[in-house]
Amino acid sequence: MGSPARARASEEAAGTLADRVYRSLADRLMAGRAAPGDKLSLRAVADTLGVSMMPVRAAVSRLTAEGALEVLPKRAVTVPLMRADQFRDITRVRIEIEGAAAAMACHGADRSDLATIAERERTFRAISRERAPDLARAVAANQELHFAVYRAAKSPELLAIIERLWLRVGPILNFDLRGSPERIKMGDAVKCHQALLSALRAGDPEVARAAIAGDIRSAAEFILSSGRLASGIEGGHPTPPEAVGGAQEPRRTPQGARHRP
Repeated sequence: MGSPARARASEEAAGTLADRVYRSLADRLMAGRAAPGDKLSLRAVADTLGVSMMPVRAAVSRLTAEGALEVLPKRAVTVPLMRADQFRDITRVRIEIEGAAAAMACHGADRSDLATIAERERTFRAISRERAPDLARAVAANQELHFAVYRAAKSPELLAIIERLWLRVGPILNFDLRGSPERIKMGDAVKCHQALLSALRAGDPEVARAAIAGDIRSAAEFILSSGRLASGIEGGHPTPPEAVGGAQEPRRTPQGARHRP
């Protein structure tokens, strides 16, 4: 029999591996590298990460409990398709939570943060201007830009909440930027991103909040209009299409507002 110390060390190692697998799968979901309906091969995940099946199953169980994955009959694992009423609800929550993070970033962002956010904004804008935009890159670039802003809020607790939300909406956002090449060329996301960056540089939390809200709302309205979400009702009654949050258009930065390079 092994010693208790060896057993504890083995348990800790298994937990560490499960955390690594969880982080890898979570990053994949949040970045939109998996779409609703995609099936997940546990064996492929284990082989790619060089681990056994045990930590992969532990990570999948955790993501399933968080609503990011779904285990079907015969133990098939897939990315679930969200109902329309669920999506409207999570959109309203995102507008409040992510708007708060953007507002906090106006005070928490330093020069390095602003440089990173500006670089992410340029990357997304460059992709949108390509004759044939790489839509998968656009989805990933959008996520990287948003999270550069949220990290600049300097609130680990708030960032953890946002990550939990994106575990579920990351795959759904494929229906937005990857839904149609014309969607990204419309420029709605680019305009919101530019307004957000300007607000962060000016230290204007209300404009930053409105820019994030406008970006989230625009994507949500497009996704809902596409008809690709599962049908559903909320509280026994259909949820009206406009019930996706009360975001307003970003306003201009007032004259004399503080501006940071």
